[in-house]
Amino acid sequence: MYIYNLQNGSDIRGVALKDNKSKKNVNLTPEIAANIVAGFSEFLKKKIKKEKLRIAIGRDSRITGKPILDYSAAYLKFLGHDVYDCGIASTPSMFMTTQDDKMKADGGIMITASHLPYERNGMKFFTKDGSLNKNDIRKVLEISDKNFNHNIDFYPVNIMRVNYIKRYSDMLIDIIREETKEEKPLEGSKIIVDAGNGAGGFFPINVLEPLGADIKGSLYLEPDGFFPNHEPNPENTEAVKDLQKTVLKEEADLGIIFDTDVDRAAVVDSEGNIINRSKLIALISSIILQEHPKTYIVTDSITSKGLKNFIEKNGGIHHRFKRGYKNVIEESKKLNLEGKESWLAIETSGHCAFKENYFLDDGAYLIIKILIEFSKLKKEGKNIKNLIADYKDPLEEKELRFKILEEDFKNYGQEVIKDLENYVSRVEEWEIVEPNYEGVRINCENPDEKGWFLLRLSLHDPKIVVNIESDIKNGVEIIEKKLLSFLHNFKGLDL
Repeated sequence: MYIYNLQNGSDIRGVALKDNKSKKNVNLTPEIAANIVAGFSEFLKKKIKKEKLRIAIGRDSRITGKPILDYSAAYLKFLGHDVYDCGIASTPSMFMTTQDDKMKADGGIMITASHLPYERNGMKFFTKDGSLNKNDIRKVLEISDKNFNHNIDFYPVNIMRVNYIKRYSDMLIDIIREETKEEKPLEGSKIIVDAGNGAGGFFPINVLEPLGADIKGSLYLEPDGFFPNHEPNPENTEAVKDLQKTVLKEEADLGIIFDTDVDRAAVVDSEGNIINRSKLIALISSIILQEHPKTYIVTDSITSKGLKNFIEKNGGIHHRFKRGYKNVIEESKKLNLEGKESWLAIETSGHCAFKENYFLDDGAYLIIKILIEFSKLKKEGKNIKNLIADYKDPLEEKELRFKILEEDFKNYGQEVIKDLENYVSRVEEWEIVEPNYEGVRINCENPDEKGWFLLRLSLHDPKIVVNIESDIKNGVEIIEKKLLSFLHNFKGLDL
């Protein structure tokens, strides 16, 4: 049934609002969402052996979020569970309801589609053990399809409301005060926050101001489900331009940008430079390596060569793994079980998880770690950019995406990867980088290339994705041309 098409890895994603531009049909109505949530409750009952559950539900600012929350909460109450409406909240805070000694939720649900367009929506599910994985989501959908696949014949009812984001904010404040031993460690600092009209508007008001920061000039703090100003995405170059300009205009010490549901973040330094992707990984790695020397830092596969050099120079071990934030988190957990200490798992998208914080990818917690170091550095007359002074960005970088036209796209993509591995052995100064957990990564050491590329299958789409970097001018173009001459042998690729 089509309900299974709503699974997107470890999330639920669908079209929740008719949009004339995309012309895609709505496939995630409040009723459908409520049926899936009911499936989650049955899944959770079996998992923890408990009949009556305590479930917290929050949402981002999307206009379809409230009706989905209302119907889902009403259905859970109809099924006999205690339900808490947390209103607009962050994804990480919904997990924290399961760890909170006062809230004591058995499960948490976040209604969000992250940075996707306003007509989309979705759900993320949490237990005390963390977020559901893709196999768990499949089970939830199977339970929903079998037991709750019907129209809901009741209206939403009054549910207990909880301002949990305030309690969560207080937790973050306590962490900074405990680490800095100061009541207002950010006093005298001007910090600009860009919430992108998503759920992150709480942070400057509930966290930064009580810590003494001047937040005047902060951008798009008001929730607006149409995201009228820009896509709330710290990884998007266009999305951060407003923040960069405002940091310079206001002569701010720091800029912060969150994605829609605050599980990702990036920063802008006092000179207006964006610190995201590999540079953000370098920044937080430098902080973690001060606390835990020689730790393994797990990243996704497309991180720069400069990052590996930076981590190793600072005494860490760079463990490059697969794309997907769940992949890097699970790999970091695995390393710890093997006796290889790993305190940080982070993807270039900005998903960042710490061993000390339940391995939860929490954009606000990432910023808290940076702010603690920021406050110390400021007292020494330094800035966070001092932490990454030795990091070297590539001179050029590019991403290419090619649609696979074959029906069995995964096997076809693997054929391309296998043939490329054979092809590389015949190209002068090209060498496969080992180990490879995803696709194939090639170092290109010709004098006119001085770079690398990674060719891999897209996580979710029938596409080949290529990331290229070079440290010299026109190096990317030369690598690209050589690679395209190889790819033109594959008629099943739309080049």
